[in-house]
Amino acid sequence: LSAGVCCCCAALRPRYKRLVDNIFPEDPKDGLVKADMEKLTFYAVSAPEKLDRIGAYLAERLSRDVVRHRYGYVLIAMEALDQLLMACHSQSIKPFVESFLHMVAKLLESGEPKLQVLGTNSFVKFANIEEDTPSYHRRYDFFVSRFSAMCHSCDHDPEIQTEIRIAGIRGIQGVVRKTVNDELRATIWEPQHMDKIVPSLLFNMQKIEDVDSRIGPPSSPTGGEKEENPAVLAENCFRELLGRATYGNMNNAVRPVFAHLDHHRLWDPNEFAVSCFKIIMYSIQAQYSHHVIQEILGHLDVRKRDSPRVRAGIIQVLLEAVAIAAKGSIGPTVLEVFNTLLKHLRISVDFELGDRRSSAGSATFSTSSKESDERIVQNAIIQTIGFFGSNLPDYQRSEIMMFIMGKVPVFGITSQSLDTSHLGDLGTRRIQIMLLRSLLMVTSGYKATAITNALPAPFLDPLLSPSLMEDSELRQLVLEVLHNLIDRHDNRAKLRGIRIIPDVSDLKIKRDKISRQDVSFMKKHGQQLYRHIYLGCKEEDNVQKNFELLYTSLALITIELANEEVVIDLIRLAIALQDIAIINEDNLPMFNRCGVMALVAAYLNFLSQMIAVPAFCQHVSKVIETRSLEAPYFLPETIFKDKCNLPKSLEKHEKNLFFLTNKIAESLGGSGYSVERLSVPYVPQVTDEDRLSRRKSIVDTVSIQVDILPGNSTEDKIDSTEEITFEALKKAIDNNGLEEQEKEKRRLVIEKFQKAPFEEIAAQCETKANLLHDRLAQILELTIRPPPSPSGTMTITAGHAHYQSVPVYEMKFPDLCVY
Repeated sequence: LSAGVCCCCAALRPRYKRLVDNIFPEDPKDGLVKADMEKLTFYAVSAPEKLDRIGAYLAERLSRDVVRHRYGYVLIAMEALDQLLMACHSQSIKPFVESFLHMVAKLLESGEPKLQVLGTNSFVKFANIEEDTPSYHRRYDFFVSRFSAMCHSCDHDPEIQTEIRIAGIRGIQGVVRKTVNDELRATIWEPQHMDKIVPSLLFNMQKIEDVDSRIGPPSSPTGGEKEENPAVLAENCFRELLGRATYGNMNNAVRPVFAHLDHHRLWDPNEFAVSCFKIIMYSIQAQYSHHVIQEILGHLDVRKRDSPRVRAGIIQVLLEAVAIAAKGSIGPTVLEVFNTLLKHLRISVDFELGDRRSSAGSATFSTSSKESDERIVQNAIIQTIGFFGSNLPDYQRSEIMMFIMGKVPVFGITSQSLDTSHLGDLGTRRIQIMLLRSLLMVTSGYKATAITNALPAPFLDPLLSPSLMEDSELRQLVLEVLHNLIDRHDNRAKLRGIRIIPDVSDLKIKRDKISRQDVSFMKKHGQQLYRHIYLGCKEEDNVQKNFELLYTSLALITIELANEEVVIDLIRLAIALQDIAIINEDNLPMFNRCGVMALVAAYLNFLSQMIAVPAFCQHVSKVIETRSLEAPYFLPETIFKDKCNLPKSLEKHEKNLFFLTNKIAESLGGSGYSVERLSVPYVPQVTDEDRLSRRKSIVDTVSIQVDILPGNSTEDKIDSTEEITFEALKKAIDNNGLEEQEKEKRRLVIEKFQKAPFEEIAAQCETKANLLHDRLAQILELTIRPPPSPSGTMTITAGHAHYQSVPVYEMKFPDLCVY
């Protein structure tokens, strides 16, 4: 008998034991006795209460055969167990499963690779069976530990090593499938299990040769590929695990990834780390993406003292994760992402400047290398900020633009949430440049329907402040941000480079009719834009790129925002820029003066063709033609060459080289333009932005000053008992003399000059000048003998409006006028 007992004893044995004994042949090579296996299966199905005893007896036999190395009988026993599991689905199967798992555990504990693979295959078959009711008391701690250990097999035979690793991965996959379907049986998601499962899968995934080919959604490898390649199988198991993760256990599945990457130093280089997180972001449910981003941000905080390349590697991973998350749900982490990144930007600058200060006077290779590594960190942060922002919806992008702009440090302001007080001027400038570069990337591709949405007042004011700073790179970045927001029809590429365009129609400029919102915007904020272009042209450190960007700014305003009123303002601005170069009150270098002249020529050439007034185009073309012959350094094609001969002075140049206001007014007036305002010279608005940007204020106070200059003749006397002096006039005009009222009045005047349109200010100044004339006529009721020639002049300055000096004649001032 197969059991080795006599016939009488065998007849007295329980029927289930006899049926089990009968399935084992005398020679294990003959395999399972199929006929007797069918009888055993029928008996088990007919009497399910006997299943637990059948399982216990099979387990007993299998344990004995394993110890005696009778592996043939072991294979038969496991085959029988598999068939019974597949055939029996009843409440009584649970005790049988316990015996089955005990036998699988015996096989996995053995040192024989074939038995380990056999036990794994049986467990996988069991894992694919859907039980009628789950067994909550059953735990798989041993199987998790054993399968994870098999994933790290280091057998000296490569084929056996691969076979065991594949078995371990398939075992983990079986455990996952068996446990994650029921929410009440979530022990697999406990950290002690995830800390074994996830690193085991990642360890095998590292063997993928072409990392970049595995970054997309899950593929469907063939059966042969899955059996032969542990890396592919591990990746698919990892995807399956993450795909089953829920809100409560997502973090437990992601945190071991950081531990594995830290332990194996896989952040530098970070190709595998990037691949892992791409797999994670593609595998998890979209609504849980913000969990992963939060974990990356938290790990970045933990590793903030690590080497620059490690931090750059983590930030690069964040960039890839954000790129995927931004296309779906990113939850409440938008501002958290930007806040954390900006904090690490400040930390990186602090490290860079700290190393520079500590190595002052000794330029070692290691220090310079560390500085360049910190630049890598900073560039990675900027790319992440920009990419994240550019993929957000428009309403969120507007908030992020405001958020970043609020972080830009301004000299003299200590209330910034991004503290740079300890970084000094150099560190503050570095932060300013990098934040503006981030803002530039965020605004890239942003196209608002109305310009008020792209440039709201709370954003426009702080954005334009850096454009007055004494740093050409900062001003360039501000202008580029403005271009991103103003250019709603992608015309900027057609305007690249400052030049005289022969035929603007060849550019095929795209534009729409100016909307009412845009007209309203220019009425409210047009003077701000003009002011910053005007002041930007007066900077001594301007280079060619600055002039190119200023030219593009004028051209984009013309295309996107210009109606007839704005066109007149732009011409006044261009003439004022020309006056900057000619009069040169700011003592600009000759290159800057010629650069401004070239800028004006290029812009008026563009503007004249855009509005298509023939007489205007003729005047502009004639001036440009004359310049090309007599003063080519006034044209952009010449002045911005590497070697250009600059003139020694501009005072001797003829008027035919300049654009003349009267000629322009005459040409536009004939085409129906209202040209009265062209006779009013452009003067920038008075604001206090200069103080915030470390420039001297153009006008510290707004006041009306009346100066009577003494005459040249000593014989001139005033027949009056009361001496007329400046103080007397001032006292007569401001006869209240109360200090508090004077301060309040001055504050109101300053506020009005900051916010009111230029035309309103000019009208009020004219009214006040007339009132001044009346007051003077009342006070000075006397006769002044006429000098041989006008002996005195009066100069009246009100705010930013400077009026010409007028002679003071002998009479009761009937002809006194203010221009």
